[in-house]
Amino acid sequence: MKINSAEFVISNSDVAKCPKDKLPEYAFIGRSNVGKSSLINMLTERKSLAKISGKPGKTQLINHFIINKNWFLVDLPGYGYAKVSKSTKKVFQKFITSYFSKRSQLVSAFVLVDCRHEPQKIDLEFMQWLGENQIPFSVIFTKADKLTKTKLPIQIELYINKMLEYWEEMPTYFITSSSSKLGKDEVLNYIQEINTQIANS
Repeated sequence: MKINSAEFVISNSDVAKCPKDKLPEYAFIGRSNVGKSSLINMLTERKSLAKISGKPGKTQLINHFIINKNWFLVDLPGYGYAKVSKSTKKVFQKFITSYFSKRSQLVSAFVLVDCRHEPQKIDLEFMQWLGENQIPFSVIFTKADKLTKTKLPIQIELYINKMLEYWEEMPTYFITSSSSKLGKDEVLNYIQEINTQIANS
């Protein structure tokens, strides 16, 4: 898939105010500082479509971007480790949960995981919640360029083995790097395949 257009549409914390269009949506979510904004900008080939901040937890709203006029990329707040108050985190959690449970246009979530770290409890629990609520998702391993070619497959295998303690099979996953554009075509082609299936159904 080639991205010909990528436009910001709306930011809000109320699922009821999300776009009324019936276009398919793909939500990107992960722990704070996982490289979500950089990944979104890499996928869309826009330097500042998603705001990048030195402070983790900058995304605090549901952000809709319309891609190629025919699907939405949704940038959701990061969870965990953001330097925000407990009350603010509760608000985040409430509207993130509301988004996933109420948004009928959602086709799939992409859960971003920093491949440099061992499997984190907060990520595993979030994916477990998605599974229990029958919300389709894929895993995107970020920052692959930060590991050596020897270390990268070891880290991915470690994560897969941990996932298989909870899951019958590993969800679809992608290995990416925002700086080298590794995984860009794979993620976009995956979205294109699903969009084509939806259009033909």
